[in-house]
Amino acid sequence: MNPTRTDKLHGAQREAMTLEFKKNAHLAALAGSHSRYLVRLEHKLGVKIAMRGNLIAIEGEPRPREVAASVLRALYERAEAGEEIGPADVDAELGFAAEDRRDSARASAHGLRTAAGKVTRARTSAQAAYIDLMRRHELVFGIGPAGTGKTYLAAAFGAHLLHERRVERLVLCRPALEAGERLGFLPGDLKEKIDPYLRPLYDALFEVMGDKCVKLMETGVIEVAPLAFMRGRTLARAFVILDEAQNCTPGQMKMCLTRLGEDSRMAVTADPSQSDLPAGPQGLEQALEYLTGVEGVAMARFTQTDVVRHALVTRIVAAYEAHETTDAKPRLALRAKPERE
Repeated sequence: MNPTRTDKLHGAQREAMTLEFKKNAHLAALAGSHSRYLVRLEHKLGVKIAMRGNLIAIEGEPRPREVAASVLRALYERAEAGEEIGPADVDAELGFAAEDRRDSARASAHGLRTAAGKVTRARTSAQAAYIDLMRRHELVFGIGPAGTGKTYLAAAFGAHLLHERRVERLVLCRPALEAGERLGFLPGDLKEKIDPYLRPLYDALFEVMGDKCVKLMETGVIEVAPLAFMRGRTLARAFVILDEAQNCTPGQMKMCLTRLGEDSRMAVTADPSQSDLPAGPQGLEQALEYLTGVEGVAMARFTQTDVVRHALVTRIVAAYEAHETTDAKPRLALRAKPERE
């Protein structure tokens, strides 16, 4: 796709750029219903966008105009590839273009095809770097606050490896630890007892793979299990995801990391600020300390700017981070205080 452009001077700074695309049919997906994606770009960049046939005219200051054109080209490529476009995709392309690193970021963030018609892409530069690290290293730690896509992208990458037949199994595990609650003896058989703990992993899988996920789980190609079930196993030709690793004890962390077998890879995701262990995320901290610099191991760091959930989640994470530094000492003192009998 090579849209042409024609610039016309409308004032000292405000110019109009016209992009010409090959197929009108893709422009409907690019613009969104009632042109809402074009309106979104107008509001965020302060430009004016008009679409007629296979032409899109952009009027505005030079820099915002170039950013809008870059976003529209990227969205057209997605539509041309048959991908669905949503508001989050528009914002993602805006972020890449605004950072002036779109080419390098998107080079690392080519779509992860997870099933027929299903493609997952990075939405921030940190996510693009995370995907790139998973491509190049056998063991990757994804560390950061809630909502940054750590588990989702790990599941998407694992599904991608399955789709490309580069691994034979996808194994997902997490510690079965209550988040500050006492659930007691849950009813049902073993599967029914542990399913509530593993629900976030199921959600991520269904999101990236769709209905195909059910069949793969029934045949054992995809396995979701508590961390305790990993002891004594050797996982060959598999992609392993250890989720909620901040709740691993040092022994559990070592046990899980040493399960890797021939042609296997692993992603470890964690949010150190949300550990439910009495002594904090000791297993995670120890692993990060011991494995820094080890060949084949990489660490991806996320911040509140990488949160891709509801916009309010970003503000919630920022508010907590702003107070946790000053509150750290009192909180640690309370954590270390023994319980009274």
